Amino acid sequence: MSNPHKYHRILLKLSGEALMGEADYGIDPKVIGRLADEIIEVQRAGIQIGVVIGGGNIFRGAGLAAAGMDRVTGDHMGMLATVMNALAMQDAIEKRGGFARVTSAIQIHDVAEDYIRRRAIRHIEKGRIVLFAAGTGNPFFTTDSAAALRAVEIGADLLLKATKVDGVYTADPAKHSDAVRYEQLGYDKVIEHKLEVMDTAAIALCRDQQMPLRIYDMTVPGNLMRIMRGEAIGTLVCGD
Repeated sequence: MSNPHKYHRILLKLSGEALMGEADYGIDPKVIGRLADEIIEVQRAGIQIGVVIGGGNIFRGAGLAAAGMDRVTGDHMGMLATVMNALAMQDAIEKRGGFARVTSAIQIHDVAEDYIRRRAIRHIEKGRIVLFAAGTGNPFFTTDSAAALRAVEIGADLLLKATKVDGVYTADPAKHSDAVRYEQLGYDKVIEHKLEVMDTAAIALCRDQQMPLRIYDMTVPGNLMRIMRGEAIGTLVCGD
């Protein structure tokens, strides 16, 4: 399919919390269904897409460690949570007529393929939506870092982080009414000012590999496709 849009291949990062909707835990079928619809719309427009999903709606390794659990064990549990979320997204996509593959950074052959870079790229080139699960496969690395890594590895044109706010602000807009949204930021400013766009390792990798990152509000239907058309939705983090 021809692609008249600005981007050829993208990597979308969804937090596990994004799947909860208004619930306190788990997956809201309506939310994951809407996200699946938007992902399929992008793919059918001729844009190749990979997705990294977090696991914070089920387990957070860092939180478990803070409560006394061994950090490596907690992170491994968090990785398994991302596999569960990826399987749920695969199901939602396929029920809507899309084609998806779950690839895992840890071996779990009965439910997901091993992550192999060339195989993942081949799936994407064939029009399949590739869901990258289990983070990087290593403890102490977040799914933000996994998203930056996979975006670089598959040669994405853009890394997108879907959040519940419409970009990056000078301060928390929920607490500061005078907070101003940035339309564009440099990587170093994000790190220097600790703006919490993504963790520092992820931003540093994007900077070193010149991977543009856009943060946008995934709660607004249609935002993903608007970005594909070149609209300046949210905040763009790129080279100065």
